[in-house]
Amino acid sequence: MKYSLLVETYEKIEATTKRLEMTGYLVDLFAKSDREVIDKVIYLTQGKLYPDYLGIELGMAEKLIIRSISLAAGVSTHEIDKIFKELGDVGRTAEQALSTMKKQASLFDFFQAAGAREELTVQKVYETLDRIARAAGEGAQETKIRLLSSLLKMATPKEAKYIVRTVAGKLRLGVADMTILDALALAFCGTKEARPILERAYNMCSDLGEVARRLVLEGLEAVKEIKPIPGKPIRPMLAERLASPEEILLKMGGKCAVEYKYDGERVQAHKVGDGEIYLFSRRLENITPQYPDVCQLIKEHVKAREVIIEGEIVAIDPDTGDMLPFQELMHRRRKYGIEEAMEKYPASLFLFDLLYEDGEDYTLKPYLERRKRLGEIVEGADRIQLAEHFVVENPEELERIFEEAIEKGCEGIIAKALTPEAVYQAGARGWLWIKYKRDYRSEMIDTVDLVAVGAFWGRGKRAGKYGALLLAAYDPENDVFKTVCKCGSGFTDEDLEKMPEMFKPYVIPHKHPRVDSQLKPDVWFVPAVVLEVIGAEITLSPTHTCAKDAIRPGAGLAIRFPRFTGRWRFDKKPEDATTEKELIEMYQKQLKKIEAG
Repeated sequence: MKYSLLVETYEKIEATTKRLEMTGYLVDLFAKSDREVIDKVIYLTQGKLYPDYLGIELGMAEKLIIRSISLAAGVSTHEIDKIFKELGDVGRTAEQALSTMKKQASLFDFFQAAGAREELTVQKVYETLDRIARAAGEGAQETKIRLLSSLLKMATPKEAKYIVRTVAGKLRLGVADMTILDALALAFCGTKEARPILERAYNMCSDLGEVARRLVLEGLEAVKEIKPIPGKPIRPMLAERLASPEEILLKMGGKCAVEYKYDGERVQAHKVGDGEIYLFSRRLENITPQYPDVCQLIKEHVKAREVIIEGEIVAIDPDTGDMLPFQELMHRRRKYGIEEAMEKYPASLFLFDLLYEDGEDYTLKPYLERRKRLGEIVEGADRIQLAEHFVVENPEELERIFEEAIEKGCEGIIAKALTPEAVYQAGARGWLWIKYKRDYRSEMIDTVDLVAVGAFWGRGKRAGKYGALLLAAYDPENDVFKTVCKCGSGFTDEDLEKMPEMFKPYVIPHKHPRVDSQLKPDVWFVPAVVLEVIGAEITLSPTHTCAKDAIRPGAGLAIRFPRFTGRWRFDKKPEDATTEKELIEMYQKQLKKIEAG
């Protein structure tokens, strides 16, 4: 399969911000793809080589890429660096450098080279990029440069643009996972009706390439057979939110389970047959190396040969045994000094769900059955135990448990449905779980998690730095991020210094296709970084697009006087941010309290 077919599609996708058009281009691409490489087509279109949980990063530093382009184009790195500074895009730099080289070559040399040039295939590109990603040890940098330059020599200028963007981790087509699932359903099943089956399979294996490969080579029935496998993370179930015990019980049919909502890092722990333990964050990152003590706890106290369980890792004060806030636990997220961090910030594990055990898929079983079996296989100890659990039928009891959880250092509680239909909804946010946090109960005392989609340059003391961020909430129905505020308060001097570097990998020259904004910041970002924000109140806004026309025609919702709390939510994907629907509900609760008061 020719790589140029992918490039033609990428060009079309880049030229539109309409999701339906993107889906159509992908349908056409997938239908034309060779069956044997459909998984590689999917990965390359995502800008990677493997599913995220494997942690195999392709990124090469810009300096190495510039050296590779220099070798391929036969010009000095100084010249390439000059082009890069003008364009600000390594992909376009490669395209221009190779185009210029061909223009400058004699007609004889050009046609001779064109005749000898082997057309690039998807397989060739993928295999070379894979070798680049896996190059390690002494001489690895030179190996990467040699491999990339040899690939660029074979490429057309446009092919070079996308190869280099992929290597730099900056493909940025704006294609979401759900768009790819839609396109797969249409391309190989002829209808979107197959989409729920594909999404269920994806939620189980977190690997779009695997879903596509099964679908194309074995059919839809084979996709249905994708089940949980220890070592492959399951996309986590998410909770809705409500603001009072009465509302929670009404939604839950008058009775529910209540668990403490610990202020830690959610983890999905996998114990495989050979005794190995793998820990995955809620973003499906492999965080095993950061928590060797947690791995040991699972080995010693979870009595199952193979298992997938979920819980919360919480930092503990080594002097008092008290739970520490989430920010303290984040000191454990490091590559070096793990032993020192373990001593300073020891961790406890509070388990709350069972997803798989010794060949049995528990995601399809109701909550109470999952909880019961979890209690049977976990041998409680000082630093590993089940999350506190109660069954309640009245608001007063729920409120009492809630206050008790707060007193013990938790964020609040999670209410869970007790019905036979209360299965584990992998990858979904629904009313089977409802979160209730201490600060949900009046105006904007509640914090929200928002996604940075742009930045405005500062003035005065902040000149040359980002003075404010354009923040957005997530609209899962349309899979877009809608702006809700411009936030410049709460950032420390350290935050302001590090933000340009922090956001550098996500800077793009235009509005991202998944961003809905009427405002135009000085700098646009790929929606990637989540941060916690508090404000004075939620107001109607003629400027922001969050909940546009939902409350009043022509008006959206905005957060008044937003302030960064100091909490960067690197543990959350942008799709885990506060949703548009949640903000609408918060606004409506605020109105009721104002009217009642």
